[in-house]
Amino acid sequence: MPAAITELFKTARWKSAIACAWRGLRRVSGDDAYERYLDHWRRCHAGEGGEPLSRRAFFRAELERKWNGVRRCC
Repeated sequence: MPAAITELFKTARWKSAIACAWRGLRRVSGDDAYERYLDHWRRCHAGEGGEPLSRRAFFRAELERKWNGVRRCC
């Protein structure tokens, strides 16, 4: 591989672009949902006392929210 290309892969800009793409992929797929929940909880609800949901409880609640109830068009 040419030296210029090898140096490109070593630059911080390239690593930053990969990290940004990885964060975007995690957001689109929902893989970062729990981390976003914790961030929201800390910003908006930490002062109220209590504890945030555990990872397991969070995903269980999300599944129930998503799939329980009437799901039809008419």
